[in-house]
Amino acid sequence: MQKIDFIARIAEQTGTTKKTSRQVVEAALDLISQSLASGEKVVLTGFGTFELRERRERRGVNPQTREPMVIPATKTPSFAASNNLREMVRERLAREHGR
Repeated sequence: MQKIDFIARIAEQTGTTKKTSRQVVEAALDLISQSLASGEKVVLTGFGTFELRERRERRGVNPQTREPMVIPATKTPSFAASNNLREMVRERLAREHGR
């Protein structure tokens, strides 16, 4: 599902306009991004957790020159689904596949 489809479905389910739904989605994504950028964890109970994870410095190879190189440590955003979300997805997939 693309972002535009996501916004359209939210508008449909909430009875709001696509414009209003887009503003809400954009505000939510901006807030999550800003929180992560400032080092905060974002916990959406029943859905999941967005947080920064540290990746250690590691060795790699430059694909163009094949020279060994050190890839510096970095922080990267990650998402961990809640148990509720995992279970909902499993149940839905099981129903669709007749299990």
